[in-house]
Amino acid sequence: MIDLALGGRESYSELCFPWETPPAPGQVQEVADGILWLRMPLPFGLDHINLYLLKHEHGWVVVDTGLGTDQSKDVWERVFEEALHGEPVLAVICTHFHYDHTGMLGWLVDRFQCPAYMSFGEYQAMFVTPPKGDKPNWAFDQFFQRCGLSSEEIAGFRPVLTQTFYSIEAPSSFRRLSEGSELRIGNRNWRVVMGSGHSPEHACLYNDEDQLLISGDQILPRITSSVCVGVTEPEANPLGDWLESVRRFRSLPDSVLVLPAHERPFHGLHHRLQQLQKHHDDHFDRITAALAQPMTTSALRPVLFPRIKNSFDLLMAVGETQAHLNFLLNRGLLVRELRGDAYHYSLAGAADQGQFFAEDIHV
Repeated sequence: MIDLALGGRESYSELCFPWETPPAPGQVQEVADGILWLRMPLPFGLDHINLYLLKHEHGWVVVDTGLGTDQSKDVWERVFEEALHGEPVLAVICTHFHYDHTGMLGWLVDRFQCPAYMSFGEYQAMFVTPPKGDKPNWAFDQFFQRCGLSSEEIAGFRPVLTQTFYSIEAPSSFRRLSEGSELRIGNRNWRVVMGSGHSPEHACLYNDEDQLLISGDQILPRITSSVCVGVTEPEANPLGDWLESVRRFRSLPDSVLVLPAHERPFHGLHHRLQQLQKHHDDHFDRITAALAQPMTTSALRPVLFPRIKNSFDLLMAVGETQAHLNFLLNRGLLVRELRGDAYHYSLAGAADQGQFFAEDIHV
């Protein structure tokens, strides 16, 4: 249902999708004057990423890049000829550092000798890599032991993280995007709106005049973005950052056309933000209802993610479960105790309510 709002801008009580079907893999669809939606294939269950090509003077600005694979290179070669008609790439903007968004960044920048734009936090995150090979890494092993996983489960993560998909050829320099930065691309001004939680400083691009929001992974229409705690910062509270971002994005008009990194462009920003908030509120309720006795992250994981197909699914599910636990710890709603190698979580008593989590030092 669509309601007319003040000022002639529309508000949406549900999600609306202007395009019934996406472009075929490797093909483009014009979504606004001078904006092409490129469907780049991925070799995963989530089999695509949406990239956006913005016309600018005598060339194009690319938003996100695809994985660093031969398949991506082949698609780009066709796009250069068939969609961009031989005009150069003038700049590459990356919403965030994840491999499907930056895997071809160095290749594109070097090929066209053009600048890369991204936030400082995302540029730095490209250089934080998972442990390579089968050699044990004490911090990696300890993090998952603290989560209550077995040595066999932990060993199963290493081959997943060393696949060639998870590599980035980072550029040697970049131009920084910050909250409120403005970019003039073609005949449009784009304002940077930062999100956090899914990644450190995720840059979305908002154009007020034409009501367009390139949202990357920060706002997706049907799937929820992963918000995980990992070995790099085991005491982080990314879900707190994520939920704060959800609140801040409500300041944008509901009438925007959201151009996400996965699935189809849609209307209904505020409705989707409400769904995302409820999704995590439901997860909090499930965790607190399950904690009749102390439990580890691994034991609580099936409460949120009962269906696990492989080691990658388990890796992500444990990270997301830990993110919910760290949030509740920081809110003083849970307490934890180290028993052996694993933390066990319990509901906080009345005397503990409202107290922020203070990290224990174990030596």
